[in-house]
Amino acid sequence: MNRPFIFGITASGESFTDRKRETERLLANFLHGVNTIVISPRRWGKTSLVKKAGELAMQQNVCVVHIDIFSCRTENDFFEAYATAVVKQTSSRWEEWVENTKNFLSRIVPKIVIGADPVNDFSLSFELKLNDPAGTDILQLPEKIALAKNKHIVVCIDEFQQVADIGDSKSFQKKLRSVWQLQKHVSYCLYGSKKHLMSELFDSQSLPFYKFGDVLYLQKISKQDWVPFIRERFESSGKTISEKFAGQICDWVENQSFYVQQLSWLVWLRTEGEVGEEELSNGLEDLLDQSILLYQKETEGLSAYQMNFMKALADGVHTGFSTKATIDKYNLGSSANVNKLKKMLLKKELIDLSGSTVAFLDPVYGLWFRKEVLKLSYLQ
Repeated sequence: MNRPFIFGITASGESFTDRKRETERLLANFLHGVNTIVISPRRWGKTSLVKKAGELAMQQNVCVVHIDIFSCRTENDFFEAYATAVVKQTSSRWEEWVENTKNFLSRIVPKIVIGADPVNDFSLSFELKLNDPAGTDILQLPEKIALAKNKHIVVCIDEFQQVADIGDSKSFQKKLRSVWQLQKHVSYCLYGSKKHLMSELFDSQSLPFYKFGDVLYLQKISKQDWVPFIRERFESSGKTISEKFAGQICDWVENQSFYVQQLSWLVWLRTEGEVGEEELSNGLEDLLDQSILLYQKETEGLSAYQMNFMKALADGVHTGFSTKATIDKYNLGSSANVNKLKKMLLKKELIDLSGSTVAFLDPVYGLWFRKEVLKLSYLQ
């Protein structure tokens, strides 16, 4: 039996829920060559959305390349990951890989590293110096292949915020944009798991990627969409869950895609027929138990002022942290200190800012914090 709830990997097929409007918008951008930036906190389903739109685009003769640059720390790392993915995912067989590498990277002599499966797995490596013009040749690779194959190519780059950690990052970003913005047969979808860093890259007028394309700020899937999905997945496996309890799952994890699927799975595992209060609460305990050590470590690393800020947040304060009443009640120091606290907690990836509203970035950490630090019941 296929498992009814998917988390930790890309959701597809019956496990991919809602996102109809976002999928249509992203697909239209892919088909019409519009660069797209997808921004949201982690675990909200960005990768699943991009993969879904990519699958639909490929059905209309668009070539889609997926690249994850999470492990890239240097320009050379980026160029190797970029070239390998472009050559591999625009070619159908080993001989074509080699031929494309020779034809389109003629001024560069890459090393071809064969993987465990020589027919389907390889990588390219380069020995480039800083500001080596050969880097531009690599960035032009998808455009050259698109022209040769008479196809449009969409290059989707995950964890794009990593470019901010590459040495002389601003110059590197300028190099990327200067080449990509002139390409006529290639468009880009750039997304990442750190919302505040992605926002800085694309919202700051002083940075090269300002106004690079259509910015899609991903919203959470609504409770109204999640509840029937959860109930249908239970029913498809011969089990049942009431509308009330499916809604409780959504409320506890604040409709965050990853956790809705994971908590639903944990409750499903404990249920033989129909979900009751015991199965529901035990499923939540299972979810909390998985991250206790991480949450303890994150909390132990907070300063006194940071802890006070988090206590205020857990106590239900989401706006107005700089008011005198809130500063005095929770001992936050001053309004200037509140701004510093927000910046530091954003950097630690413990909170999320949406306008003037503050929330726990990880809603399950919020549940744990209320229970363990404030001694409040998360079952209410």
